[in-house]
Amino acid sequence: MDSNSSNNSEGKCPFMHGSTTTQENSVTKWWPKSLNLDILHQHDLKTNPYGKDFSYRDSVKKLNFKSLEKEMHDLMTQPQDWWPADWGHYGGLMIRMAWHAAGTYRTGDGRGGAGTGNLRFAPLNSWPDNGNLDKARRLLWPIKKKYGNNISWADLFILAGNIAYESMGLKTFGFSYGRADIWHPEKDIYWGSEKEFLAPSEERYSNLDDASTLEQPLGATHMGLIYVNPQGVNGKPDPLKTAFHVRETFARMAMNDEETVALTAGGHTVGKAHGNGDDSVLGPEPEGANIENQGFGWINPKGNGNGADTITSGLEGAWTTNPTKWDNGYFDMLFNHEWELRKSPAGAWQWEPISIDENKKPIDANNPEIRQNPIMTDADMAMKEDPIYRKISLKFKDDQEYFSETFARAWFKLTHRDMGSKSRYIGPNFPSEELIWQDPIPTGKSDYNAENIKTKISESGLSISDRITVAWDSARTFRGSDLRGGVNGARIRLSPQNNWEGNEPARLAKTLSLLEPIASEFGISLADTIVLAGNSAVEEAAKAAGYNVEVSFKSGRGDASQELTDENSFSNLEPFADGYRNWVKKEHSSNAEEMMIDRTQLLGLTAPEMTVLVGGMRVLGTNYNDSSDGVLTNQPGVLSNDFFVNLMDMNNKWSVVGDNKYEIIDRSSGNVKWTASAVDLIFGSNSILRSYAEVYAQDDNKEKFVNDFISAWTKVMTLDMH
Repeated sequence: MDSNSSNNSEGKCPFMHGSTTTQENSVTKWWPKSLNLDILHQHDLKTNPYGKDFSYRDSVKKLNFKSLEKEMHDLMTQPQDWWPADWGHYGGLMIRMAWHAAGTYRTGDGRGGAGTGNLRFAPLNSWPDNGNLDKARRLLWPIKKKYGNNISWADLFILAGNIAYESMGLKTFGFSYGRADIWHPEKDIYWGSEKEFLAPSEERYSNLDDASTLEQPLGATHMGLIYVNPQGVNGKPDPLKTAFHVRETFARMAMNDEETVALTAGGHTVGKAHGNGDDSVLGPEPEGANIENQGFGWINPKGNGNGADTITSGLEGAWTTNPTKWDNGYFDMLFNHEWELRKSPAGAWQWEPISIDENKKPIDANNPEIRQNPIMTDADMAMKEDPIYRKISLKFKDDQEYFSETFARAWFKLTHRDMGSKSRYIGPNFPSEELIWQDPIPTGKSDYNAENIKTKISESGLSISDRITVAWDSARTFRGSDLRGGVNGARIRLSPQNNWEGNEPARLAKTLSLLEPIASEFGISLADTIVLAGNSAVEEAAKAAGYNVEVSFKSGRGDASQELTDENSFSNLEPFADGYRNWVKKEHSSNAEEMMIDRTQLLGLTAPEMTVLVGGMRVLGTNYNDSSDGVLTNQPGVLSNDFFVNLMDMNNKWSVVGDNKYEIIDRSSGNVKWTASAVDLIFGSNSILRSYAEVYAQDDNKEKFVNDFISAWTKVMTLDMH
């Protein structure tokens, strides 16, 4: 940046070094089109300072929970001169930090959320909506420093919000430890196509008047915001229009209308907005600041730059009479006054009461001798003017206890949505209640002889393809982003999964009709039976290739019920393409190779694992609807490396014959030997993927191929058991 004196090279020797040391100078930037395989290799062990033997989930169990939580309570009311606390209480700031860490979660792909501590890194740490949250993290540093390896930043962010609410009088629903930190930004998350923060909303909507047209899988109206513009859609106040956008964005965060009202009201019951000054004079965001201010950004040069001079959102004021107390003041304020539009000192649109008793005004956050007008955002006014939200709000207004309970549960859901099932929860404070959004699954039987069951399955008449397919289709739903889906629960037999096009419903029903009696006969879960079916098929295919192998198996999966399956929620897990089974939904226009990379990343697979799995799946004949595309072998059902051998064979040439349709032709005879899709050929055309494919095509790596396939297969089958 021109303003960064530390990096100003004017008048200096132009030669510095021979390596590419900044992001903007990527060595592949000039490539016209390439797959981003880097997202499959992020969070490599090399980036983790703890090394391969460290387990945060083990380490956090050694934490003195009571001591830590007491110190967190104490911190809330220990103001620091360098960043004073509003009303002497950091609760509002810490709640906002927790909210904005968790609020990035979106149901479409399960990405975002609080589970990784990603708020420490760009772009999140420098989003306009996250102004001054870098200060909140610095306030927590003494505690992080003291408790070290036993508490992650990810856990600390959410714990700070929880304890803030408790210190203000809310009985929270619970808290679980167990979020492990990452050590660089999550490169896989698509935050939007815009080139600038807070660009016009039209860049995210195909029709701004229809909130549902917000680009998938995004969950916010602008890049740089968690949800919606507090001033209104595109900065133009209109509470009813804002209500539609709030409803859509909160739904994409897995919240219904009641939860939305509770979270909006509960988030604004405490704390204040900051806009007491001209935001145009603020220094750059944390990641864009000079080195002396980097990681501490948005510095205000006016006045003290903090306290009364703090600028964050641009809006200025508190929502309630008692902003450090959990009460029903939000609804009392909203419904007991008439509101009009005014401008904050920073020039932002906000709603203020037309008239209000002096004693109803909140005390100034920094001067107890004066009182200030309360404010409402456009989203707050939506809670009053939208008919559905209004009805819910009035119910909360008349029943403080019900409001508190609803909020506490919604807050718990917000902050734990990406942690997976309750079995993963750690610590003394998480609730025992089973919640449907946790995708509950009973524990299955684990003490049995798996070999007997595999023999029975092999004698059932199910082909290798049938068995591999049902196991794969069950497992591929897993999302490492929010730890949902997978084989466990055998939800492939339940609605909506049993009707998904990608699962070939008729074939699936036939396969399950043969596996279910076997599961019943041995008294084990169908989920375990499905995995055993797949494993038995892999073993038979490997034996046909000349290798006697045993696929490792972990028992104990259970079968979920339809009653404990949120159909609407599970609809987000439906695949619209599966490169591993060579299928793309007809009406889907996205690039099939890119969709395969996306699925691979959610499964937590590396590029070599993806390569070996695709090659193995093809020769096993597991394509959707028994398609022959990419089955580059004369002996389907044998776990051979033929796919790679024939893909690399220069005696063959490729020819385009249709949309995503190719022929592989013998150069000398001109005969068509096989057909293929772009997903098949990409392993021979992309230079990186070809390097992996060449390994598996080698004569000396036939056994390695079998072993690597089994290793990757086993990984996928057990993703949801960790």
